[in-house]
Amino acid sequence: MITNDFPTRRGGIETFVWSLVERFPADEVVVYTASMPGDRAFDDSVPVTVLRDPDRMLLPRPAVAKRVQGAFVEHGCDRVLFGASAPLGLLAPGLRRLGAERIVALTHGHEVWWARTPGARHALRRIGEHCDVLTYVSDWCRDQIAPALTETAVARMRPLSPGVDPERFRPDCGGDLVRSMLGISGTDPVVVCTARMVARKGQDTLVRVWPRVLAQVPSARLLLVGGGPRLAAITEAAASLPSVHVVGSRPWAEIPAYTDAGDVFAMPCRTRLGGLEPEAYGIVFLEAAACGLPVVVGASGGAPETVMDGESGYVVDPTDDDAVCSALVDLLSDPALSRRMGQVGRDWAGRHSWDAAAAEARRLLAGP
Repeated sequence: MITNDFPTRRGGIETFVWSLVERFPADEVVVYTASMPGDRAFDDSVPVTVLRDPDRMLLPRPAVAKRVQGAFVEHGCDRVLFGASAPLGLLAPGLRRLGAERIVALTHGHEVWWARTPGARHALRRIGEHCDVLTYVSDWCRDQIAPALTETAVARMRPLSPGVDPERFRPDCGGDLVRSMLGISGTDPVVVCTARMVARKGQDTLVRVWPRVLAQVPSARLLLVGGGPRLAAITEAAASLPSVHVVGSRPWAEIPAYTDAGDVFAMPCRTRLGGLEPEAYGIVFLEAAACGLPVVVGASGGAPETVMDGESGYVVDPTDDDAVCSALVDLLSDPALSRRMGQVGRDWAGRHSWDAAAAEARRLLAGP
């Protein structure tokens, strides 16, 4: 496994990569990744072999290629899984020459940007030619990436979506304790969002529409969990709203309990930068559904594919404050509707397990 996206960094791709790795037999996988704060303690705590490059960001330059190839040979590897196809997939030809029998590269939302940008598009095309399989997390992502590839590479694309761990994310997995810590009554309806605070995720929209939600559901609370570059701005915007709880980043082990503290999950994600920054899929929607929460999903990229619109939640136009507010009020003011949608979502999430995703990744690595 060659990847920049690995713990101790936090994010959707990091979750995806680690969730696959931890389900592979420990003696069959070697991870080659970047250096990052706290990496030694993490690496010592896991059973797999983790090799850290001196660089904090791996790029396919000659020095990195030489170190990656050395590790590939030293550890007797015969297959390669790139945690994200671009740009590290450009290392594929050198690894093939050293005996890589099978090379699989994961694609996510950022490859959409590569597919639409002239120079990067050419690089992505080369990656597609030199890898046996490019995976895609959503049909939407496949449709955006495919035009940049050759017909042969498109024919070799295969779906591989994130999953959810139903043992960690489930109803009653710690939400009551979180509510008690935050001083939230067990009867107050709560909208929760657990996501990195970046512009496209839509926490700013939730804070902006919240006074209108309160006008119709006065006892409602909004719980925002996550770190990131927009944390300070979101905290400031919510300062005058005592019913909004901005708790910042929390350890990964605590996220299920914070999700379970909600009655409704909402992330009105939006596409930015002229279509170059979409929400490719959205693991958090599956995690919330596994906890039995109905979800409110922004119509961005492949995010709508995580919900059964009108059955397990709502897909909304993230630029339409009226639509976001209406969806939240509908679910907060009708507990029976929320419970019904939550149960549908829980059944839906049960079809998307990390065990199944890891098994598919191993099958793709094994070959046709």
